[in-house]
Amino acid sequence: MVTSEKSLAPAPAAATAAPAAQAPRRRRLSVSAPTLTFIGRRLLSSAVVLLGATFIVYMLLAYALDPLEDLYASSAPNKEQLIEARIRALDLDTPPVIRYFKWLAGVLGYLVGRGTLGESWVTSQQVTDLLASAIPSTVQLVGGATVLAVVLGITVGIASALRQYTGFDYSVTFLSFVLYSLPSFWVAVLLKLWGAIGFNDFLADPTMSTLTIVLLAVLSGLLWQVLVGGNLRRRLITFGMSAVASGLVLFGVLQSGWLLDPSLGMAGIAVLGAAAAVGLTAMTTGLRNRRALYSALTVVVIGVALWFPLKYVFVAPGFNGTWVLGLAVLAVVVGLVVGRLFGGPDYGQSMRNAAITAFVVAGLIYVDRVMDVWKPYTDSSYINGRPIATIGSQTPGLNGDYWVETLDRFTHLILPTIALILISFASYTRYSRASLLEVMNQDYIRTARAKGLPERVVTVRHAFRNALIPLATIIPLDIAALFGGAIITERIFSWSGMGSLFIHSLGAKDADPIMGYFLVVGTLLVLANIVVDFVYAALDPRIRVNA
Repeated sequence: MVTSEKSLAPAPAAATAAPAAQAPRRRRLSVSAPTLTFIGRRLLSSAVVLLGATFIVYMLLAYALDPLEDLYASSAPNKEQLIEARIRALDLDTPPVIRYFKWLAGVLGYLVGRGTLGESWVTSQQVTDLLASAIPSTVQLVGGATVLAVVLGITVGIASALRQYTGFDYSVTFLSFVLYSLPSFWVAVLLKLWGAIGFNDFLADPTMSTLTIVLLAVLSGLLWQVLVGGNLRRRLITFGMSAVASGLVLFGVLQSGWLLDPSLGMAGIAVLGAAAAVGLTAMTTGLRNRRALYSALTVVVIGVALWFPLKYVFVAPGFNGTWVLGLAVLAVVVGLVVGRLFGGPDYGQSMRNAAITAFVVAGLIYVDRVMDVWKPYTDSSYINGRPIATIGSQTPGLNGDYWVETLDRFTHLILPTIALILISFASYTRYSRASLLEVMNQDYIRTARAKGLPERVVTVRHAFRNALIPLATIIPLDIAALFGGAIITERIFSWSGMGSLFIHSLGAKDADPIMGYFLVVGTLLVLANIVVDFVYAALDPRIRVNA
């Protein structure tokens, strides 16, 4: 059979097309392979470090802790038998090195699904059960405080750097040093005294004298004029307007009984949502970007329109935190869609603004729904008109739906959260201020200004991102360290978290829970170090994560 040259032509084309189609795939694999190699090398080296650290800690515990100490001081007639029984139970007649490798074998057993971290000889509970009980409590206590401290600290630090050597900068610097030097136990005790006992007493009769309202209004005016700054005329105008506004708001809150039955309502959500939309747009894209502004305001309108229908969703049977997470994701998706529709050619900014605004509005609606149960919660016999708790993570015996339980957790979290925020806030403020000041003196910032870019663009797009690079080292490690627990805060506020587990185990000479604690914290710190490398690469395009 004779085949024409024309019929043979497609064959070479097809033959050459296959390698061409496979080339991009090979390039993608070649790009990801160094990253995977890097992760593998970091994990291997970190595992060696963690292995050595656990060995050292285990040896220190073996020689420093004496689980027989209480029996030596015992006057029981069968004292010797009790000592021998505990020695056999804890395998104390085996050298510590051998006991360590037995413990390590139990840890490595998790690789095949048959691992164990040991057992507490004091409570006869598995260490995994103790950790499973302590970790959620610690995350609940310290997680929100860490996030708030990071956000507030970076925001105030950046603002302080942009207004260097002003009254605001000096005030923030002074406040940061004061907060950083405060002992955490002293702050916690003062919060119990004034934040709980004093505020609960005030709620019994929420009234103020006219002189007190005037003094608070003047104090607010002084604070705002320091924040706004400017010449004398601008400061006086700011002082007068803020003092009058603060006095009127405080008077209205007290006269309306808002503290006894608080609520944001549709109007409050609309005002706060619009303020968030305008402020976010002004900070990120500028108010001249009408598409971004209108997309954010449209999301606010949608949220306000859904405020009433959502009340029926919130009381649906089986409503829980999963529903809340789903609604939050839905709100962000709606924001992205609205931003895409308004965005035009440069729709990325509109999508980002609308999504963030949607999340804020969803949060306001959530807070408003929690406020709805404030009055029945405070009037219940378990609370008895004193909602701000001083100890524990929940009110014993209190039964209620999701919203009552959420409010109860909040009232127990507010004081320890404030105590943890204050010190962390001070450190993050100083870090972010120093970092931004260093970046603002770089050559590329002067070049951006010389090209005529607005100061907002220079700060937000060029300086802010690079100022976050030093903080990228600190924040992931702090987040990992939070699993270690806030030992002093947990003790003062009677929270059963990782810190309390460590202290109780150390006092009871119970080595296995201490090793479990150390293993969890050490592993998270190892992972946090790897995350830091990738955050560096995301913030600074000059850095590449490879082998």
